Amino acid sequence: MGQTVADHLLHRLREWGVEQVFAYPGDGINGLVSAFGEADNQPRFVQTRHEEMAAFAAVGYAKFSGEVGVCMATSGPGAIHLLNGLYDAKLDHVPVVAIVGQTARSAMGGSYQQEVDLQALFKDVASEYLVEVNVAQQLPNALDRAIRTARWSRCPTALIIPADLQEEPYSPPAHAFKQVPSSPPGTSWSRPVPSDAELDAAAEVLEAGERVAVLVGQGARGAAEEVRQLADLTGAGVAKALLGKDVLSDELPYVTGAIGLLGTRPSYELMRDCDTLLIVGSNFPYSQFLPEPGQARAVQIDIDGRLIGMRYPTEVNLVGDSAATLAALLPRLHRKPDRSWRETIEKNVAAWWDTVEREAALEAKPVNPMAVVSELSRRIPDNAIVTADSGSSTNWYARNLRIRGDIRGSLSGTLATMGAGVPYALGAKFAHPDRPVIALVGDGAMQMNGLAELITLAHYRDLWRDPRCVVCVFHNNDLNQVTWELRAMGGAPKFEESQALPDVDYTGFARSLGITAVGVDRPEQLGPAWDTVLAADGPALLDVRCDPEVPPIPPHATFEQVKSATEAVLKGDPDAFHMVAQGVKTKVQEMLPGRRS
Repeated sequence: MGQTVADHLLHRLREWGVEQVFAYPGDGINGLVSAFGEADNQPRFVQTRHEEMAAFAAVGYAKFSGEVGVCMATSGPGAIHLLNGLYDAKLDHVPVVAIVGQTARSAMGGSYQQEVDLQALFKDVASEYLVEVNVAQQLPNALDRAIRTARWSRCPTALIIPADLQEEPYSPPAHAFKQVPSSPPGTSWSRPVPSDAELDAAAEVLEAGERVAVLVGQGARGAAEEVRQLADLTGAGVAKALLGKDVLSDELPYVTGAIGLLGTRPSYELMRDCDTLLIVGSNFPYSQFLPEPGQARAVQIDIDGRLIGMRYPTEVNLVGDSAATLAALLPRLHRKPDRSWRETIEKNVAAWWDTVEREAALEAKPVNPMAVVSELSRRIPDNAIVTADSGSSTNWYARNLRIRGDIRGSLSGTLATMGAGVPYALGAKFAHPDRPVIALVGDGAMQMNGLAELITLAHYRDLWRDPRCVVCVFHNNDLNQVTWELRAMGGAPKFEESQALPDVDYTGFARSLGITAVGVDRPEQLGPAWDTVLAADGPALLDVRCDPEVPPIPPHATFEQVKSATEAVLKGDPDAFHMVAQGVKTKVQEMLPGRRS
């Protein structure tokens, strides 16, 4: 028998260098599943526990590898389940290709089982490129364009292939009318640079500034060295959007850390007091954490002109590759002799890290969640990859984890969906099988998706040269971020019926899978527990019973704002007085003078 459409699809994926497809089977992709068997599982079919997890794993793989992630699902419910992960890719500008089965062409329009209008379903999430393949000759161009569009536009794309077509003989497009050919896989992407006039204008703004601030996002990841050189020339401080947390090391004394609600006080002060702002590769949405309009002259660099000038009234906009653009800009700048601004920044940063350590050392019932990440920071390998889920644990990832060496980190930044942390870790392990991965996950997200994907981690552990993958559960039996949002934003006490979580034996479940598991319910156990799981010979789980009343207080919060939230929760919060005490103790640490010896 000759090559089928499904056979050629896998052949083309191999030509593109795709080594794994994150997927879940179903009869709408039976032809494709059979082709994996015929192809000796090349690329590898990575079976997740749910199609949503397959999409998240593809996003994690793409984020940490820099390559296109590929996920696959059957028609109907399988396709629907992909949506959350694909929206995560869309909002965080990540290249992912979804390959989806569909009802046989002979049954379309007949209200057949699992028939869903997939083009309508994916129209928004895959708006850059979405196509249904209905004849074999259509396949090469459709697949190649889906991959090229995903890579160039940094977005999800989708390919719909009816079930009967998958099993038909493949024939290439002919040199004929209404046949569309395609060039071989492999593309060398250019690195666009703005014009000399635009670069000169940007240099004039930066040269004139006396108090320069830089904000970097994930788009600056390939330009870390250029950002460091620019910061040295201008005496700038550098704040990091959450998706850009791993762009620069937190050991650099002028790096102020994360910005925003989950950010640091030095980042807030940097933006509050600067007179010049440079934004590199960031679409940070919370403009209230940027300088007041008119306060600072601003320059923005981004590869995507559609995202220029959206967050702050920028004076000079440079559309281009961040590394190439900064490399062209640097020779136009001179080193500022006055370092007083830089000295202020470095003093603020040093004091902040002292504050963070004091906050993490505060007594809590039973364990302070800040200490979980602070203890990790002291031990984390320099080549580790960290994934974070959405929830109150994200605050501690943002503020307490000190990036150094080659550490990488990411999370669902813009969609901020729960449940991505563990499947991201799975994708990271396939992207870098020789590096340890650590997932920081709240117990709500763990119950939502993480428990199931522990099974997947255990299943594939033997494929990774460094088999370590640590899942750390912040176990507080509370949907804690929303609880705090109710208190701070709604002025309402915690509502137990919506917020309380059932207690789960996470260590027991992990051990049933053959996974190393350590439980912690006392502060003195935390450091040795991290040592144990980081030294494990495979996936490991760390279950830390945390105090849900340790407050994620924003860096700009005043005592008056804390007092207002306190008055609200005293109306009837079930553990109000303990919560108030923890909030006061935490905020006081920011007010203490000097540095800890």
